[in-house]
Amino acid sequence: MSAAVILLLAGAGIAFALLVDATQGLSWLIGIGFGLTLYHAAFGFAGGFRRLLAEGRGDSLRAQMLLLALLTAAFLPLIAAGEMFGQPVRGLVFPAGVATLVGAFVFGVGMQIGGGCASGTLYTAGGGDGRMLLTLLSFVAGATLAAWGGEWWLDWPALPAWSLPELVGLWPALALSMGVFALVFAVSERLERRRHGSVAPLRFTGGGLLRGPWPLAWGVLGLALFSLATLWALGRPWAITAPFPLWGSAVVDALGWEDPAFWPFWEDPTRVDALFRPLLADRTTAMNLGLMGGALLAAVLAGRFAPSLRIRPGEAAGSVLGGLLLGVGAVLASGCNISAYVSGIASGSLHGWAWIIPGLLGNWVGLLLRPVFGLGRSG
Repeated sequence: MSAAVILLLAGAGIAFALLVDATQGLSWLIGIGFGLTLYHAAFGFAGGFRRLLAEGRGDSLRAQMLLLALLTAAFLPLIAAGEMFGQPVRGLVFPAGVATLVGAFVFGVGMQIGGGCASGTLYTAGGGDGRMLLTLLSFVAGATLAAWGGEWWLDWPALPAWSLPELVGLWPALALSMGVFALVFAVSERLERRRHGSVAPLRFTGGGLLRGPWPLAWGVLGLALFSLATLWALGRPWAITAPFPLWGSAVVDALGWEDPAFWPFWEDPTRVDALFRPLLADRTTAMNLGLMGGALLAAVLAGRFAPSLRIRPGEAAGSVLGGLLLGVGAVLASGCNISAYVSGIASGSLHGWAWIIPGLLGNWVGLLLRPVFGLGRSG
């Protein structure tokens, strides 16, 4: 079966390259790398935040700090230079405001109820989890709903799109960021050791490269490498949720319910072009589909691909509500755990730093709500 999946993924990549361009084929390939890495390392933000808040285990948080340190150390100088190996590059820098704070909080609640974040939803759905496929569909619906309602929230107060290097300079921004990452890493270890008497490791002796599982440290390295590849290939950092309202708007238009072109959200000059391009010509769409394909390949290689649509009613309700909250939150906050939190912070964007606190508060509220849907508070 693995040979068939490899052939399928290779054929899709060739089709992207021939029908669109070579960069689209490369986007698909990088997405496959992300999917393999996320699945084999089980690198999920929702589960990691749940372990942190419910059990006091901070291994996932420390892995996030390592990833942020690697990406920030590479991204900030490259973005300041404006190029990477001759290719123009830019960061993901967005305004931080009320919508950012509300969106991050709502997204955090959705992470725990829906069972995953943006990257986690894609890779687990691609790996055959039927519940997460329902979360993904609801995610797209929520993002579309937020785009449709843009006239109510687009004018909420916000600061300009500031970045730390613009405010304090490149090297002070880099030093300040590294100091925060190191402090969070050290405090997490100290608190975990005080509570449990030991610290969960980021590496172990175990699975192989192809079949997995991978230690978190391998996941950090893989995500860092593919994030750098994304910066070079697409000229900007890794993003996930930007196509979700695009997919939903295409469905709304195809069904004749409304013309999304007249929604204030799509009238923004930074978005309008995407609405009129073919969906499969969208770079992030190709990468997201590749991510799901990479997770499928990883599940098959690991011998764990066993798709099932059997979902308990409580889980289904959690997936629908959680997915809607994820979609609304991601659009309001101009990003998710990847494009706002990871790529935003690595770009030096203040909106990335503003995302994490309300995001964690939302995860805490979502954790309290999980039993309502028959979901455990830990694990």
